Amino acid sequence: MKNNICDWVFILLLGFNFLGKWANGYEFVGAEFHPDSTQMMSFVENYTTSLQSANPLYVGLTLIHGAGSKGAVCLDGSLPGYHLHRGFGSGANSWIVHLEGGGWCNNIRTCVYRKTTRRGSSNYFEKQLAFTGILSNKAEENPDFFNWNRVKVRYCDGASFTGDSEDKVHNLQFRGQKIWEAAMEDLMSKGMRNAIKALLSGCSAGGLASILHCDEFRGLFTIRTKVKCFADAGMFMDARDVAGGHTLRNMYHGVVTLQGSGKNLPRTCTNHLDPTSCFFPQNIVSNLRTPMFLLNTAYDSWQIIASLATPSSDPHGTWKACQRNPANCSPSQINFLQAGFRNQMLNSVKRFSMSKQNGLFINSCFAHCQSERQDTWFADNSPTLGNKIHDQILWDSVLFNFMNSIIRKNLTFFWYFEELNSTA
Repeated sequence: MKNNICDWVFILLLGFNFLGKWANGYEFVGAEFHPDSTQMMSFVENYTTSLQSANPLYVGLTLIHGAGSKGAVCLDGSLPGYHLHRGFGSGANSWIVHLEGGGWCNNIRTCVYRKTTRRGSSNYFEKQLAFTGILSNKAEENPDFFNWNRVKVRYCDGASFTGDSEDKVHNLQFRGQKIWEAAMEDLMSKGMRNAIKALLSGCSAGGLASILHCDEFRGLFTIRTKVKCFADAGMFMDARDVAGGHTLRNMYHGVVTLQGSGKNLPRTCTNHLDPTSCFFPQNIVSNLRTPMFLLNTAYDSWQIIASLATPSSDPHGTWKACQRNPANCSPSQINFLQAGFRNQMLNSVKRFSMSKQNGLFINSCFAHCQSERQDTWFADNSPTLGNKIHDQILWDSVLFNFMNSIIRKNLTFFWYFEELNSTA
């Protein structure tokens, strides 16, 4: 089935065959974005929220009032928070914890600016958020999780919930790790400790956070709880930009160094790589002990605009037309994206894909974040494979025998709900 946004491809888990084609994508406005700010990420998110379902559920904000005494505060020292909609019926004891995205800050200037926004201060949080896509409460929009306990944890630290430091001169608190711990503790006290099933998810910088914290999340529960993780648009690549530089690596180095993230990154990585390298998920995912599912595009729109072809790496604006619409890309630019960026992403997940407990779905959309959008999560014209739509594919690809699993009846969402004595 054709999707009105893009053509989709599935990267077969064993062969990584490219089944699709480069497709027309979003028409971006002619603004320039710098990866050191939240401007680009906010632009993508605003585009996403404009495509919400009709009459979405709005869920109120809960501030974590005990967090301050534990040092778990936003960049400006305000309290962190989340939005929780309670589950019911068969989903009353199942939980989704979704980590909000929104870029990073990597130096004093960008962090000082960030604390004047909802990305750095709960004083600017929306009091209510629309729950759509994977957080929707409508069975027709989210048939598998609509009645689960659904949580969106707000993002106000600028380091994907990993920092633990401060800058007293500029009144900056880098306490992402403590925010993560305080939020989990609060949710456990509200019933999550009794979960039968628990899923940690996230989009963009939140998708990266769901990778970085996946095994920590597993450690919160007893063996009786089925725990898995899901990262949407979290595969930020350690790739060279169009000028041969390392725009994103340089930015991540600033984030990790400024915010003291190194000590909170997975030790399976930091025991042999530097902290900056361990902020890149390509160096993390293959060593996760907890089952993980990756949803990503091979042509991530944020990375193309904000890390591959930035104003500094493209001073003459050669890539501007291609950034606005991939139909405008020249053959050499398409080759850079396909033979370079796309292939690097696929190679980075080959080892990850060999584990029977993991899953992935990669497509050719010029997009960023798909699980929060109704049209790409579950809609009448959602892309299909084997007569199953996007969210069904996500939960069906158990044991990495994808083509076999999707044709077996009554195994919907088996990737997540396999028998207790399975390998996951």
